[in-house]
Amino acid sequence: MLPQSMGVLLQIRDLPEEVHRVLKSRAAASGTTLTQYVRSLLTRSAYRPTPEELSARIHTRGTVRLDEASQQSVRHLRDHGE
Repeated sequence: MLPQSMGVLLQIRDLPEEVHRVLKSRAAASGTTLTQYVRSLLTRSAYRPTPEELSARIHTRGTVRLDEASQQSVRHLRDHGE
């Protein structure tokens, strides 16, 4: 069944044959088509923040003040659970 929105066509030129073979082999091993496999790789990559994006997110959160030292928190969780 086709999705409601077909999306955008992406064409990649000059892909080395070895890269194509590896991707095709991995797609087959995962039980998907090459298109599905590459789509999932690109989607995952697009939603994963770059180091710069991650750094910007962290900076916008500001400083965190803890009631106790991190070591104490970890020790308490290990000893008593959540």
